[in-house]
Amino acid sequence: MIKKYSEYVLSPAPWLEELPFHWECKKIGTLFFERKTKVSDKDYQPLSVAKIGVVPQLDTAVKTDAGDNRKLVCVGDFVINSRSDRKGSCGVSQLDGSVSLINIVLTPRSQWNSDYVHYLMRCQPFSEEYYRNGRGIVADLWTTRFSEMKSILLPVPPKDEQDQIVRFLNWKVSSINKLIDVRKKQIDELEEYKEAAITYYITHGLKKTKMCPTEIYWLREVPENWKETKLKYILKKHKREIPENAELLICSNSGEVKKRGDSKLGLVASSVDIYQGVKEGDLLIHGMDTWHGAIAISNYDGMCTPVVHVCTCNQSKRFVEYYLKMMAYTKVYKAISNGVRQNTSDFRSWDKVANLLIAFPEFEEQERIADYLDKIVLSTNKIVAEYEEQLEHLHEMKHRVIYDVVTGKIDVRTVDIPEYEFIKEQYDDENDVEIEEQED
Repeated sequence: MIKKYSEYVLSPAPWLEELPFHWECKKIGTLFFERKTKVSDKDYQPLSVAKIGVVPQLDTAVKTDAGDNRKLVCVGDFVINSRSDRKGSCGVSQLDGSVSLINIVLTPRSQWNSDYVHYLMRCQPFSEEYYRNGRGIVADLWTTRFSEMKSILLPVPPKDEQDQIVRFLNWKVSSINKLIDVRKKQIDELEEYKEAAITYYITHGLKKTKMCPTEIYWLREVPENWKETKLKYILKKHKREIPENAELLICSNSGEVKKRGDSKLGLVASSVDIYQGVKEGDLLIHGMDTWHGAIAISNYDGMCTPVVHVCTCNQSKRFVEYYLKMMAYTKVYKAISNGVRQNTSDFRSWDKVANLLIAFPEFEEQERIADYLDKIVLSTNKIVAEYEEQLEHLHEMKHRVIYDVVTGKIDVRTVDIPEYEFIKEQYDDENDVEIEEQED
């Protein structure tokens, strides 16, 4: 049974309420020194400082030309991104390598258990205290330097207690990570089922029928009574006037159009002069490569950025929407980007989209196919939403147990650790975009 310590004292650290009486509380500056050695990524492998910790450089990292102007990282160093828009990107490195200059590299002065440091300095309350000590012009673009963080107080239990804390947390975190992995796998399988259903029914229809060869290069055959044409004969692109008091709309990769106030997705244009109007019922097709799944029918009047193609449709909008999503799943839509770099993504021009071939049945059958797919998508999304809510609770549980143990709220010194399979937390590099930046 897990219990509390018998005696606590008031913590001198403002981000901690109390500490076990025999623990110390020391400033970061007395526990670490800053490593500022400049190196090249030709000599030291480039690393990313991600939400999961310090890992080999992510494929999603947006790199600069400063490969010869990076910071050295050695095994055991704690590395943290100094920018508040990368909050939670930190960890103890298991690798020698190099990171961009925006990161702070700390080397321990004494014999810490590095895994205890990893757990402690990645917990959410420390993260908030770290950025509270920083400075900046706006709240979401805040920077904390070593000179500002070195006075932050950290709890320091005895070394043997650090070791037991790590053993306990490795056991508990592994059990939670196992549940997280199961749920993530189930979500992936549901998404794959949904994509497979859309791909099949949007190219075969609901009833078994004779299939014929097609001129559409990425399809071998289509139902014999379906017509083939280019999208430009089905969709008409508009440059609409912006409605009065229009709200900014975001066409997201989840296949929804959301008001900007309801979502943090998307890129906001720098000037309202370059926005374009949107009417309820318009089909929006995002032109940026990393947003290749952002295709949706708008439920609102509003405005959007010019990287979105705003269209009307002379066939079933829902059928065409599913058809374009199917193209996105099968990489056909992604393959037609122009190769013009815009905000880290390739842009897909309207000419490229308009000349895509599409096969379609009569309007009534289009609607029946769309109705059937709506049911599949609705039921699948409902289960996925439930699993994602469970994932959120599991992550909250993991963060809570880590915080409680590394700050001494519970005493694990006498807990017997059973045999278990150690399971590392997996990271999703598609959603962890790192921008390689230089120091101010």
